[in-house]
Amino acid sequence: MNFFQEDRYQKALYLIFRPLVGGERNLFLRSDVCDRFEQFCQETLEDSWKDTELASWLSNIQEAIAIDPWLYLVVRAGPGDWQFCRFHIDVMKPEWIDINTFLRFKERVPEKTQKDSDWVLEVDLAPFYREFPKLTEPRSIGRGVEFLNRHLCNQLLSKKDGDELIFQFLHVHQYQGQPLMLNDRVISPRKLREALRQAEKYLSSQPLTATWSQVYHRLQEIGFEPGWGRTVERILDTLGLLSDILQAPEPGQVERFLARIPMIFKVAIISPHGYFGQSGVLGLPDTGGQVVYILDQVQALEKEMRQRLYEQGFDIFPKIVVVSRLIPDAGNTTCDECLEPIKGTDNAVILRIPFRDEQGRVIPHWISRFAVWPYLERFALEVEKELLAHFGGRPDLIIGNYSDGNLVATLVSQRLKVTQCAIAHALEKTKYLYSALFWKNLDAQYHFATQFTADLIAMNTADFVITSTHQEIAGNLHSVGQYESYSWFAMPGLYRVVNGINVYDPKFNIVSPGADETVYFPYTQTEQRLTALHGEIESLVFGGASPESRGEYRDRDKPIIFTMARLDRIKNITSLVEWYGQSPALQNWANLLVIAGHVDSERSTDEEERQQIGKMHEWLTHYQLDEKVRWLGKHLEKRLAGELYRYIADKGGIFVQPALFEAFGLTVIEAMSSGLPTFATCYGGPLEIIQDGISGFHIDPNHGEKVTSRLIEFFEHCQSHPEYWQQISNGALQRVQSRYNWRLYAERLMTLSRVYGFWKYATNLERAETQRYLEMFYGLMYRPLAAKVPH
Repeated sequence: MNFFQEDRYQKALYLIFRPLVGGERNLFLRSDVCDRFEQFCQETLEDSWKDTELASWLSNIQEAIAIDPWLYLVVRAGPGDWQFCRFHIDVMKPEWIDINTFLRFKERVPEKTQKDSDWVLEVDLAPFYREFPKLTEPRSIGRGVEFLNRHLCNQLLSKKDGDELIFQFLHVHQYQGQPLMLNDRVISPRKLREALRQAEKYLSSQPLTATWSQVYHRLQEIGFEPGWGRTVERILDTLGLLSDILQAPEPGQVERFLARIPMIFKVAIISPHGYFGQSGVLGLPDTGGQVVYILDQVQALEKEMRQRLYEQGFDIFPKIVVVSRLIPDAGNTTCDECLEPIKGTDNAVILRIPFRDEQGRVIPHWISRFAVWPYLERFALEVEKELLAHFGGRPDLIIGNYSDGNLVATLVSQRLKVTQCAIAHALEKTKYLYSALFWKNLDAQYHFATQFTADLIAMNTADFVITSTHQEIAGNLHSVGQYESYSWFAMPGLYRVVNGINVYDPKFNIVSPGADETVYFPYTQTEQRLTALHGEIESLVFGGASPESRGEYRDRDKPIIFTMARLDRIKNITSLVEWYGQSPALQNWANLLVIAGHVDSERSTDEEERQQIGKMHEWLTHYQLDEKVRWLGKHLEKRLAGELYRYIADKGGIFVQPALFEAFGLTVIEAMSSGLPTFATCYGGPLEIIQDGISGFHIDPNHGEKVTSRLIEFFEHCQSHPEYWQQISNGALQRVQSRYNWRLYAERLMTLSRVYGFWKYATNLERAETQRYLEMFYGLMYRPLAAKVPH
């Protein structure tokens, strides 16, 4: 960046940033810097600046802090690639600084002081990971297991005890006290190699279709126990993989072999907040896509677990337990039932455990996800006890969901020494601008200090992390990923994080979920269609006013713009109604159908939802939309919702998801799976799910007028080119079917659990220091913060 030395660039920097320094505002986003640069080009009448090194550098500025006479900048050249510098407004030459110096300056803003803050705790986890392998290329982020397999191969080749490691790992596996893989006749790595040769020689003389029971006695004499395969063909292939690994391991062989080891019989999935049930819960406070995700996940996992165990020679039904919170005052839901079988599974259940107060009394009512923190430690102890009783021993894998579930998973997995998987679904930190910096202002309502502390602990203790998209981990060229936002941040007066999470850590893996293919399928599959529901759907769409609806279409022949989500600020449904109301042209093209929240604010117990309900009524009245917008304040059971997507498609409609940010976007997948052309936010998961202009369209929720223009252009193009709607519909179907389905998800998750289980076994002692540090952080920071949350 030698251009900083040139006078013309220094002059340009001064003119660009001078208006930012000295004003009342101190914090500026990337968009503010870009807007200021655009304004500078207009003021100087020189667009040629846009093709300079300066323009490229300015576009990488993630945020700026101005406190006269200083300007501090954060430059992000790519995921996890941070640089920090400062300028004195009178001498526009950069001085490169470290993260600590930057954060101390940033803390001045909420504290309204010209001095750096007094000493506060600094969290720096980087030294604990110094010896651990890390990815190096941004394109590899989220593909941690591929990198880990290569590293494991190098470790097995370079370490003298590589054979010993595999030998010991195979010896630890058992099921209900019965040894698997190896018995005591194989007492050393050398004996293992000899046993492999004997077994392969014996099996080569047997029919490939012969089963384990036919060759069991001889193999047991050699030293092998069940777990190698159901047939001789499968057993030989598994033994061959191990022989190759012991001789010259390759990444693909390591993954294939570990994927076959019968390690996962019992899985615990933790999801405490909200109302976790199979019907009548979606749309209730804190209850949405996460519930659908987990229930679909369970069905897919059970099938995959059962199939893998069968192929390895076991007729065992795996067990899956979803642990959630028991709510005695559960209304019309089943959330007051301790144990509930999960539909569509053979052996999976929902196990509900209550929150208790300090005296041990059951908390009967629902508690917001922002206020659950004081109850989780005691809840985790009860979860541990109940899981041990239900499974008859410890689980083989624990999966945490959201911040609270991941913390509970951490507490339980650390005590039971079980492989832990973390799934965030959505991290609140990126939803609320400067939520860490202004935590004191937000803490009374959201208790972010406690939540962000819990996130840091869970992220760093999890053995592996599953995300739905690359965006979730590392954002894109110009926006920060959800996990990346935990790399560094400051909570003034509490602590500052200088190294919290590293997006190049191989624990991150992208495993995208799908939609239930028996429910969300193309509108063209007429034989599967639930046409018997069309009468009910027509009543929902074209019916009159009721306590659960507002609006009745005057023109029923127009195509329908459909949207469906929780009614909260982030989902941005009220903005879509506002944009529609501001565009008579769009109103001429299509009607709008909104399914979200409640129509009557008195029926909602969530303050944010009540605010959004008020806005909905305000816009419908202000723009006189009652004959063009239909608002349903109810949740549809999923088969009805699936047919509704297809019904909208029949009428040439579209689906719009206008969220300010969407971690993944299950409704986007559902709509696309049905063949409905979909317009979705460019912030978060939909940016990856949708190929713009091919399988759907990206929209920017910060520019409503551009959204309406794009919708109008689509309808106009469909009128002049009738095949265009079908072209986008086909593109959506192809995209989802190739990338987003639960079968692929379950296969990948089960493989990951085995690879990371082996990695945990191989490196467990080396992680003890990290664990002790995090335990101290939990005790000295999290517990006091959680105790302060009103309960």
